[in-house]
Amino acid sequence: MNDERRVKEVGTVADVDARPQPRPDSTKKGLFARIALFIRQVVAELRKVIWPTRKELIAYTTVVLVFVLAMAGIIAAYDYVFTQGVLFIFG
Repeated sequence: MNDERRVKEVGTVADVDARPQPRPDSTKKGLFARIALFIRQVVAELRKVIWPTRKELIAYTTVVLVFVLAMAGIIAAYDYVFTQGVLFIFG
């Protein structure tokens, strides 16, 4: 059943050709224009960033390093325990 016939059967008013039309290629920007636009937008967004102070940066870095070292220690402990368990069972 095509769209025009369905519109007539239902009795509603609808524009069958109301589909979005593709943009003409003449408005498409070139590669370098799009790259330049991207860089301008990146710079504009970076100006909005509230950068941390030196004290905050040191605190955040310390927290991340401590967390990473703690997780590495936990994973190393699990690795050691499972290795010893496998060697005990199969070795």
